[in-house]
Amino acid sequence: MNNVERHQLIISKLKESGSVNVADLCEILGVSSVTIRKDLKLLEDRQLLFRTHGGATLINPYAADRTVFEKERMQAAEKAAIAREAASLISDNDSIIIASGTTVQAMAKEIQPIGNLTVVTSALNVAVQLIKHPNIEILQLGGTLRKSSTSVAGLYAERILDDFLCSKVFLGVDGIDIEFGLTTTNVQEAHLNRKMMEVSQKVIVLADSTKFGKRGFGRICGVDEVDRIITDSGIPPHTVKALESRGVKVTVV
Repeated sequence: MNNVERHQLIISKLKESGSVNVADLCEILGVSSVTIRKDLKLLEDRQLLFRTHGGATLINPYAADRTVFEKERMQAAEKAAIAREAASLISDNDSIIIASGTTVQAMAKEIQPIGNLTVVTSALNVAVQLIKHPNIEILQLGGTLRKSSTSVAGLYAERILDDFLCSKVFLGVDGIDIEFGLTTTNVQEAHLNRKMMEVSQKVIVLADSTKFGKRGFGRICGVDEVDRIITDSGIPPHTVKALESRGVKVTVV
């Protein structure tokens, strides 16, 4: 098999599964890892793929840090549908944690509690959305305010959580990679999200389909530590299958 044929097969495999790894390509093509890595570099130079650790993907795997005002305009319809589904999971007299992000902010807009509801949140925009409800008690975490996300992070916010035990945490993320896990672009926010998970009985992630295959700077957890992911129909079927094989319930809206 010549260079062109190898490159065509690599691109074909990428289109089929979304990602490839060097070891599998070596076995399929019967060439060394050095040859495969050269092939991947050449294809990346031609802007046909993005190299990752041990392989390649069709989409840029690195999540960029954007302000909340930019992100709320992106995938707005998908986020609204995800938000409605997430809000329906809240029980009467529930105690929940809502983290930061535009998808969880959209969820806050959809919450219409019948009984009393206690919400712990790090996000100012979430608190503002909920303050109009007389039967919602809001516990706003304190700490260093990240202006780009209008949410707090840091050790002080983490320590406050030691006093709580909630039924669910609703997380927004910047990236979900099957192997690397859930990530955000800020490491302090990742640490706080991890602490939120520790004091919650269930972890529910709200993520539109553009977040899959992405990696941010701060790792929150592995995908097998998540109970449920709510996303939109743009998620590739092979990604749903991979998540479900790890024990994650995937809801597609």
